[in-house]
Amino acid sequence: MDRVSASPASENASADAAADFRALLAPEGQALLDALREHDPAQELALATRLRRDHPAPLVSAALAQARLRQRAVAKFGAEDAGLMYFTPNGVEQATRGGVAAHRAASFRSLGVRSVADLCCGIGGDAIALARAGISVLAVDRDPHTCAVARANAAALGLDGLIEVREADVTEVDTSPYDAVFVDPARRSAKRGRIFDPEAYSPPLSWAVSAALAAPRAALKIAPGIPHEAIPAGADAEWISDGGDVKEAVLWFGTEPGRMRATLLPGARGLVGRGLPDPGVRSVGRYLYEPDGAVIRAHLVAEVAEQVGGGLIDETIAYITGDEARPTPYAAAYEITDQLPFNVKKLKALLREREVGVLTVKKRGSAVEPEELRRKVMPKPYGKRAVTVFMTRVAGAPTMLLGGPVALG
Repeated sequence: MDRVSASPASENASADAAADFRALLAPEGQALLDALREHDPAQELALATRLRRDHPAPLVSAALAQARLRQRAVAKFGAEDAGLMYFTPNGVEQATRGGVAAHRAASFRSLGVRSVADLCCGIGGDAIALARAGISVLAVDRDPHTCAVARANAAALGLDGLIEVREADVTEVDTSPYDAVFVDPARRSAKRGRIFDPEAYSPPLSWAVSAALAAPRAALKIAPGIPHEAIPAGADAEWISDGGDVKEAVLWFGTEPGRMRATLLPGARGLVGRGLPDPGVRSVGRYLYEPDGAVIRAHLVAEVAEQVGGGLIDETIAYITGDEARPTPYAAAYEITDQLPFNVKKLKALLREREVGVLTVKKRGSAVEPEELRRKVMPKPYGKRAVTVFMTRVAGAPTMLLGGPVALG
C-alpha cells in the first residue's frame, strides 16, 4: 500500500474504513457478506435497497464494496481463497498473484528458511503463501487498517498460528531473530501513480538492500522494468512471468551473487544466464520465436537463440528466427509464410485474398497500435482462416511477417 505521509483527510478516510471493516467482522457484517457471496453486480442497486431495510446503510455499502473486491481478487487468489479473504482497493491492485507468491515461498523453503520477516506486508498475500509453505511469518505494515485486514486474512484461512501481524514502521523493526527478510516496497504514490525510480519506492531500494544484506537470506520484490545497471552487484536477479505475463522481478541475497534468471509459471521453468554474447542478425527463416517477457527482461534472449539454433531479425528486436522447429519452453514458435514491407493496403488485400477471419496482431519495434491496425485491415471477417501478423523491423526496415503458431511439444 502507499506508505507516504498521510494528510488529515486521508487519515480520516482511513479511520472510517477501519470502522467499517470492524463492523464487517461482527456477526451482522458476516451475515451480510455470506448473503452476498453469489451477488450479481448488475442487480446491485436493487439488492442494496432491499438490504438497507434491515441493516445500516454504511454497513451495507461496506459489505457490497467488499463483495466487489472479492470478485476482483479471484484472478489473483482463486475463487476459494478470495471468497474467504478481505481486501482493500490498493490491496487487490498491489498484492502478489497467488501462484507467484507460492513460488517464492517454495524458493525460501528450499533454502532452509523457517522464519521470515515480511516487511510492507499489505493485506498479507505473501505471508499467506509463506505460512502455507510451513514458514512462520512476522508480517509488518504501518497502516492500522491494512494490518487489521492482514490479521483477518490469516484467521480466515486458518494461518494465524504461523502469522504474526505487527503495526510498525518497517525501518524500525529488528529482523535479526528471523532466517530471512522479504521486502515489498510500495511502487505507487497517491500523487504520482506508478513509481519507476527505485529510490522513490517506499521504503527506497537502497534501504531495502541494506536490510537484505543484514539478513542471512533475503528477497526484494521490485518492478520488472528495473534497469540492469540499478541491480546491486551482490544480488541474484529473477524475473517471473505467470501465464505469459511478466509480473515482477525479485532480488535475492544469500544465494548466488550476479546470477540472472527467468522463471516461467505455472510449472516453474527456469532459465539461467550463462553470459552468452548477443546472437547475430540473420535473414528471416521459416520459423519465428517470440521469447517470454521474463526472458527478455532478464537479457537471456541469447540463451534461447542458442537452444533453437537461431539469430535475431534485427539487432534491437527480441525476435529470434531459424530454419528448424526446435522445442523450447522459453519462447512461442510461429511458422512464417510471408515477409512484406510495411503497407496497410497490401496487408488488407492479402487478408481478403487468404479469407482470414481471425487476425492476431503482435508488434515489437513498431509504432503501430494493434487494435487500430486490425480495424483498418479487417473491418469484418473475410473467412475462417486465422493469421498472426508481426509488425516489426527486419534489419532496420519496417516489416510485416505473417504466419501462425506452431506446437512444438
